[in-house]
Amino acid sequence: MRTLVAGSLAGLIALGTLAPLAAVAGPTCTTETKDKWMTEDAMKAKVAEMGYQKIKTFKVSGSCYEIYGYTKDNKKAEVYFNPVTGAVVKSEID
Repeated sequence: MRTLVAGSLAGLIALGTLAPLAAVAGPTCTTETKDKWMTEDAMKAKVAEMGYQKIKTFKVSGSCYEIYGYTKDNKKAEVYFNPVTGAVVKSEID
């Protein structure tokens, strides 16, 4: 019983240590300071011009603007943008 409890405890400690790292494991989109970033309104307009629609979430994520929405082909999209240029840095399309 002791070995099982010790193993479980070690697993929980490892999970607790790694979980915060996973939460911040998004891409690095820019090293520019926020005063150089496009405004949220300007970025939202650019996102719409690129064909993304039905945006459920628009947020700052680390050094990126991030959206959850749909492509113009109605596919689910999670996209990270460079907040200075508006370029796509990483996307996951389902």
